Amino acid sequence: MPRTLFNRTPMLAGSDVQALRSEIRDYFHATCERYEQLFETLAGEHAYYRKPIALRHPLIFYYGHTATFFINKLVLAGLLTQRIDPKFESLFAVGVDEMSWDDLNDAHYDWPRVDAVRAYRARMREAVDKVIRNAPLELPVNWNNPWWAIMMGIEHERIHLETSSVLIRQHALEFVRPHPAFVPCRTSGAAPDNDLVDVPPGAVRLGKDKADPYYGWDNEYGLHQAQVPAFRAARHLVSNGEFLGFVAAGGYADDAWWQEEGRAWKSFAQAAHPTFWIRDGERWQLRLMTEVVAMPWDWPVEVNYHEAKAFCNWKAAQTGQPVRLPTEDEWQRLYDRSGLTEIAPDQAAPANIHLDHYASACPVDAFRHGELYDVIGNVWQWTETPIYPFEGFEVHPLYDDFTTPTYDGRHNLFKGGSWISCGNEARASARYAFRRHFFQHAGFRYVVSDAPLAAPASHYESDRLLSEYAEFHYGDEYFGVPNFPRTLAQLAIRAMGGKPARKALDLGCAAGRASFELARHFDHVTGIDFSARFIGLGVQLAETGVLRYTLTDEGELVQYRERKLADLGLDGVAGKVEFFQGDACNLKPLFSGYDLILAANLIDRLYSPARFLATAHERLNPGGILLIATPCTWLPEHTRREEWIGGFKKDGESFTTLDGLQEMLGAHFHLREGPLEVPFVIRETRRKFQHTLSEVTIWERRI
Repeated sequence: MPRTLFNRTPMLAGSDVQALRSEIRDYFHATCERYEQLFETLAGEHAYYRKPIALRHPLIFYYGHTATFFINKLVLAGLLTQRIDPKFESLFAVGVDEMSWDDLNDAHYDWPRVDAVRAYRARMREAVDKVIRNAPLELPVNWNNPWWAIMMGIEHERIHLETSSVLIRQHALEFVRPHPAFVPCRTSGAAPDNDLVDVPPGAVRLGKDKADPYYGWDNEYGLHQAQVPAFRAARHLVSNGEFLGFVAAGGYADDAWWQEEGRAWKSFAQAAHPTFWIRDGERWQLRLMTEVVAMPWDWPVEVNYHEAKAFCNWKAAQTGQPVRLPTEDEWQRLYDRSGLTEIAPDQAAPANIHLDHYASACPVDAFRHGELYDVIGNVWQWTETPIYPFEGFEVHPLYDDFTTPTYDGRHNLFKGGSWISCGNEARASARYAFRRHFFQHAGFRYVVSDAPLAAPASHYESDRLLSEYAEFHYGDEYFGVPNFPRTLAQLAIRAMGGKPARKALDLGCAAGRASFELARHFDHVTGIDFSARFIGLGVQLAETGVLRYTLTDEGELVQYRERKLADLGLDGVAGKVEFFQGDACNLKPLFSGYDLILAANLIDRLYSPARFLATAHERLNPGGILLIATPCTWLPEHTRREEWIGGFKKDGESFTTLDGLQEMLGAHFHLREGPLEVPFVIRETRRKFQHTLSEVTIWERRI
């Protein structure tokens, strides 16, 4: 048992402001300390820079990432007025999600020294601590409260406490060492028999209300209700001992048990047994986070979805029963019948979870929950359900790409938490999903059911803003106004004349239409936008050639639209376009060497347009073209008044955006063409449209 319980996620309601301020402060520092202790398991600085697996960054990235996340989100929330280290806050900002198993990323990064990142973390802690101690605090802290960003940062670091522990477990043993804060279970024995428990039919209701007093991620909110037919569930998680039967029967060699995606992964990975199993002659061993132990056969097997699914298919053939993984709804039925409640703040959890007991899995018969064991804790449990949005789903504006990139049918939910799941992760409402080939501290429980699987899906983009931009970029033309992104791309291509057309940058690309249009002329086009949600539309088109979305007519009435690159004559250029998430004011150095930069309706939405304009020439080749389009709509909610580059009186005279551009760009550019007025129309509903004029100027970098 632990000496001191790891702080639980706090209740964010009540009336005692100072008590909650103190609790959040303790929660923040306890989280940072435990996260930093995790990295003390690395044996020397070299361990930070070797990739544990090819599909993820080296651990130095994750050491810095959670710290920069705090700063970036608190700046967005207005709780911090300035960044600590813009270079770090760009370098460590994105690139977390694991890649497709066959998409090896060999990109080179100039990672900083460990002591520099450690010092940065200390500065971050000091800055956030000051905010927690001094910032105005009104209760409750909810979705719209600036303090939500603080909780977001803490819970985000707790997620990475777990995911980084998995990477450390996948590191070569020479790069890790034991640590007193992470002591594994030392108990093991023979695997228990796994019989089936009857689960009667019942109703489930999932989804949190915005009034819930605990922090939640966006995918937890909304409403889902369902009637679940009766089924039977395995009493225990599948143990190493039970899974050995599948391995010994040649389960990894027999493609019959594997789905097509699973066969492809198995072939690529050359998998012959679970990844954490190690064969030692005739014996088996198990890799834990920092050591190797004799195989504990009564611990849960830890596998990815493909392996769990293959086992179920094999088990079904052996027993003649419809064996499969549970759905999210079926797991909820298990939880509802288990007698479990949320983990108490002052008592050890009745499960191997929240680091309350061990820094590893433990026997599958150690924690009983009603008729079942390990309904929560020990290891996550894979489900058949690809993550999907509940009815009423909304994206939180401070983290618009936490969940939406996973609504792709490729990320399956797992439930219940593992031994290291803590904070929000350990709550019953948690909804985490990973790609099916991904390894986490995850195993599975099988169920027997004749009920057909009906995986929820979101085939049409229904987010209103995204749908409006999908139509703006790829949809109909209204009132005789030509498509705006296409028009800008044509102006840019015309301005190039006979200049080299190797690389173009579409900065603020939104849904990506101009990127594809530029690819008609350029060898390669990079589209960058701050919003991962917008980029997702372009990525979807590039990968599938099809985009589906709903358009609001009136009230709840919508139209369904489907757009294809082929219908726009753009299917042949998709291979020349790639999209990235990025901050135009703080772009990584690798985004340079362009012959053209297109910045469409961007500068009056940047927090520091001067920062972008001051360095634009550094990213262009001599003689390169910079096309800027802007409606000159300067608003303090996007750009602080002191950061405006025009639209105000200067020395008693009107100082326009064009004046500001000429002043800022004159040293490195000359104005080739413009200003031109280019109209655009955005459809909001069947009867409501925005008609705007964008001022376009075309600049050539001096040679």
